[in-house]
Amino acid sequence: MSDKTLKQLKQAWEDNTLAKVISRFPERKARFATSSDIELDRVYLPDESCDADLYQKQLGFPGEYPFTRGVQPTMYRGRLWTMRQYAGYATAEESNARYRYLLDAGQTGLSVAFDLPTQIGYDPDDPMALGEVGKVGVSIPSLRDMERLFEGIPLDKVSTSMTINAPAAILLAMYIAVGKKQGVEPSKLRGTVQNDILKEYIARGTYIFPPKPSMRLITDLFAYCAREVPHWNTISISGYHIREAGSTAVQEVAFTLANGIAYVQAALDAGLAVDDFAPQLSFFFNAHNNFLEEVAKFRAARRLWARIMRERFGAQDPRSWALKFHTQTGGSTLTAQQPENNVVRVTLQALAAVLGGTQSLHTNSMDEALALPTEAAVQVALRTQQIIAHESGVADTIDPLAGSYVIEYLTDEIERRACEYIERIDSLGGALAAIEAGFVQGEINDAAYAYQRAVESGEQVVVGVNRFTTDHDGGTGREILRVDPAIEQMQRERLARLRAERDNARVRELLAHLETAARGSDNLMPLFIECVEADITLGEICGVLRGVFGEYRPEVSI
Repeated sequence: MSDKTLKQLKQAWEDNTLAKVISRFPERKARFATSSDIELDRVYLPDESCDADLYQKQLGFPGEYPFTRGVQPTMYRGRLWTMRQYAGYATAEESNARYRYLLDAGQTGLSVAFDLPTQIGYDPDDPMALGEVGKVGVSIPSLRDMERLFEGIPLDKVSTSMTINAPAAILLAMYIAVGKKQGVEPSKLRGTVQNDILKEYIARGTYIFPPKPSMRLITDLFAYCAREVPHWNTISISGYHIREAGSTAVQEVAFTLANGIAYVQAALDAGLAVDDFAPQLSFFFNAHNNFLEEVAKFRAARRLWARIMRERFGAQDPRSWALKFHTQTGGSTLTAQQPENNVVRVTLQALAAVLGGTQSLHTNSMDEALALPTEAAVQVALRTQQIIAHESGVADTIDPLAGSYVIEYLTDEIERRACEYIERIDSLGGALAAIEAGFVQGEINDAAYAYQRAVESGEQVVVGVNRFTTDHDGGTGREILRVDPAIEQMQRERLARLRAERDNARVRELLAHLETAARGSDNLMPLFIECVEADITLGEICGVLRGVFGEYRPEVSI
């Protein structure tokens, strides 16, 4: 317990935590004020009658435990969130053109969408890839494709997020190799790989290997990046897909943090020290339509994770306590009917993420319920973020909804209910055991069913779908982005040329070495880099690992 007043606690924060940051990274402006020239303070507090100890325990100050009010002392007054539009389709060249367009339009980070064959470790010429090459993302079977993807984009100047899970270590190896070809050392690379296999077993399905070897690949990546790629976020523990599968906001927090606990424990069991890898963990959340609940959800998740890392795992480094997260607006909330309405939905969701303190943000395009987004729709989505950042004023003071009775109530209640779920998962033996028992999936299924029943009954209004409909919903006759089916054949021909031109004796030698290493316990990341630099393909590497590790087959109950 402290006998300091709130004013004294604020002064200590300003003298210590805040001063260190401001001396190195000044705020965006010398003075922040409203349109009426009312000056805005950096952070607002309750009056002095408030219980200072309770305030410090529940809210604290930005950049300090328990991080309820944000992970940086200056938050958006210092630097705006990264505007990172998720993009990728067809060939590496076409995706590269989209990335350049977005960067020219003011995007501040890249986010790569891979096609389904890449996500599950197949080359475009594999029979399993038939009809899927380049459809839902970009096709990247080799280092040469990764080079094309980032042609003319200096990797020491951008932060790149890659939505890849089962083969995340291999795609990161390609990215590191491209950086080396550009003359960029791994230590200079910044970005994130999603690398979250547990939520694949729960909600998404792009898994390859069984849980044990999958967790080994994840902890290998943790250990390698802690040494060689210190500015890389080694995992993006994802609640996004859990929410897309139908979970509630409470379940999204609970199941995501339970998975995070499992990853931390796996890394500790592999012999890593918590403060060596924990600062490189990151999270990925959804932003849905219930505005106040979403703002509170982000605050609750941040506070709960800080307590888990400090109290449960004994982390000593404050960076290990800080939950950094990316947000994407809710894909499942988009409607094909009256798609222009999605602009409003996305705006509210993006605003909730910003008021909740996100570190980076993707805003969905209005036409994504119909197809991959067009350039025009992507521009509106990006401009939505820019308007929030530069015109709304919400970035000029930290955690502006703090102290709202309903926001603080919802923050506390979401944390309490999420804790109950985590305790239940612990009683089942942890996240993996709860997944294998079907508990997590069952809870999500029940929530999704309840929501669908509410929509069908009209209790839950979806504008343009079950109320306020029109004869012409606006979804037809729009420009739609279509992927040329000839891309698949082109990618097959490229692979044939690559295999003819490379040193195949070296390929055979490295694949044999990979098989031996996979049967052992050495860290596989350096070998993955060596393999991709020798033009060994993603499918060939995953084929060797499938032979050693096997493939995951979920139990199906009838």
